[in-house]
Amino acid sequence: MTAISNIHRLNFSRKFTVNSLFFLIPLYFVKIGLSGVQIGTIVSLYGLAPLLFSFPMGWINDRLSIKAIIRIALIGLAVLFTGLALTQEFLILAAIFLLIGLANNALDVSVNSLYYKDETPGNNTMKYSRYVFWLSLGVATGTAGGGVLAHISRFQTVFFVYAAIMLLANLTLTGVGRGTFENISVKEYRFNLVNPKTLLFAVMIFVLSLHWGAEGTVYSPFLRERFGLNAFQLSLYISIPLFFLSLGALWSGRLKDRPETNRRTFLIALSLSGMGHILMVVPNVAISFFFRLVHEVGDGIMGALIVLFISRLFEKRSIGGSSGILLAVMTTGHMVGALVFSTIGYSIGLLYPFVLSGGLLLLNAVYGWFLFRRLQY
Repeated sequence: MTAISNIHRLNFSRKFTVNSLFFLIPLYFVKIGLSGVQIGTIVSLYGLAPLLFSFPMGWINDRLSIKAIIRIALIGLAVLFTGLALTQEFLILAAIFLLIGLANNALDVSVNSLYYKDETPGNNTMKYSRYVFWLSLGVATGTAGGGVLAHISRFQTVFFVYAAIMLLANLTLTGVGRGTFENISVKEYRFNLVNPKTLLFAVMIFVLSLHWGAEGTVYSPFLRERFGLNAFQLSLYISIPLFFLSLGALWSGRLKDRPETNRRTFLIALSLSGMGHILMVVPNVAISFFFRLVHEVGDGIMGALIVLFISRLFEKRSIGGSSGILLAVMTTGHMVGALVFSTIGYSIGLLYPFVLSGGLLLLNAVYGWFLFRRLQY
């Protein structure tokens, strides 16, 4: 099995557990009696670690070892998932999610670095679309499996199964992490990041990532309140559109590797994402589900193209640390969105976070249109 295939398998495994957990965990938090503010705090703490450690992790990836970080992170996640199954105390849960954020960030930055640094020739649009496809497929499959397991058993069982998957991923980790490492100066990173092209792009991905905060805090409670769905029905509503997200990412690989085509498709996808997020609040479950599909297809195409844009922004020798900082920007948006939209949702109504965040996505498409007219990505 090639190193690239192993990266895809690792991506599927880690997204099956960590990311799918965040679509389901609000139901567990509500069940054990946590408030909206507490839920938002826990989810935002998940984003604090990446904010602090994305650049150091990327710097290590550029200069030292990638595989060692991946192994430590996988073992750490197994321990932390086990901890989730053994406690319901808010402060302990908050600490666990802070550490999950750190371990997941280590995986995100390290695996991204591996893929960015890969020199395999070929169509870059297809290369990065496949990368996002396996990430998205892991989230979709994990959400469906976790929802079914939580429905027929309990959340503690889900946590233990996720811990076992992380241990298995660590045991089968082979053929990745080999590469050439260089002595990269801080000055080079500063040049990469403190320029208009990178800064304006960072604004766009920050605004885009705000809607993830709504999905991580009020999505499943909204579906339960709005449509009366049980855990199994929730898992179907959430996971089936996520399969469309992965297919959207895979479809984007059919695009020609031309910057103009990529930029135009990205803006269309961003608009679809925003429209779908707003219209999924309609009180008919079938119509709501359709527009959720629209949203996820848009997100899938966007996700693949964002990775492609980042690969063009930086040199491979320093892309670990530089892309790590952009990952921190996206995580910050996720964290801010979690705090803001959970507070709004649990205070005045669970539908409003989707309307507001969808509106921001549409405004972001307008911003992106002006940005792409000025700069080339």
